[in-house]
Amino acid sequence: MKNIVVTGGSGKAGRAVCRHLVEQGLNVLNVDTVPSSDPVCPFYRVDLTDRGQVMDALQWTGGRDHPFRSFATPDAVVHFAAIRAPDLAPEDVTFRNNMMSTYNVFDAAMRVGIRRVVWASSETTLGLPFTPDNPPAYAPVDEEHPMRPESAYALSKDLGEEMARQFHRWNPDSSFIGLRLSNVMEVQDYDRFASWQTDAAIRKWNLWGYIDARDCAQAVRRALQVDFVGADHFIIANADTVMEQTSAELMAEIFPDVPLRAAVPGHETLLSIDKARRVLGFAPEFSWRDGQTPGGGA
Repeated sequence: MKNIVVTGGSGKAGRAVCRHLVEQGLNVLNVDTVPSSDPVCPFYRVDLTDRGQVMDALQWTGGRDHPFRSFATPDAVVHFAAIRAPDLAPEDVTFRNNMMSTYNVFDAAMRVGIRRVVWASSETTLGLPFTPDNPPAYAPVDEEHPMRPESAYALSKDLGEEMARQFHRWNPDSSFIGLRLSNVMEVQDYDRFASWQTDAAIRKWNLWGYIDARDCAQAVRRALQVDFVGADHFIIANADTVMEQTSAELMAEIFPDVPLRAAVPGHETLLSIDKARRVLGFAPEFSWRDGQTPGGGA
């Protein structure tokens, strides 16, 4: 994996992914509708809902007439472009944009011979926002938790996972790795965490989870490198929560009737990353806590 196309490379997670992959010595192309505020790699303006534009973006042969002729044919696609959350656009707009862009990227990749796709699914597929009236079935929530999309955004990600399974069935040598990303945070976002500490209900909606953008980028790199053929999905969160209360205390206060299927010592994440650790080798390195030991989480 040397030449990587990143869709949505101008977004919060995408910027971290592009920077990390470039620092790892990879050739990266950012495909997005707007340039990045952190231009570490070439940018190509593409509307991913337009199938022809997507095919053009992925069929790079290094010909002399191509605007980025030094970039060889892609080895993999990292698909992060989307309307990134519920309530940012009308439901039908979000659904149509996210479904068509994902279909176009998956289809174009297979047609031009790219056999590895790493893409952004979402924690919202698991039932977010969680509330006392809509609690998780159990905790820590893992990949076996029932899929319960509660918005057009979440539904687009749920159906994207099914789409990945079917594209793999049609292309048995392909690899589709969906990353169910938690709430992406950059370093400057950590200033807001103090305002949440007096009310556990503020962040109950995703079981107090988050993912540092740099650890999100690490998860992408590992998904690109892992020896894997198939279609699968992984929860990607940091090893701890956003709260100073312990995880057990948070569950007892907000979701007292939700069964705990495993011990949650200290501030251990309630969005289980055991599968990502085991299969991808994912190991969170960053935390919002001062003096946090990398990868510790508790």
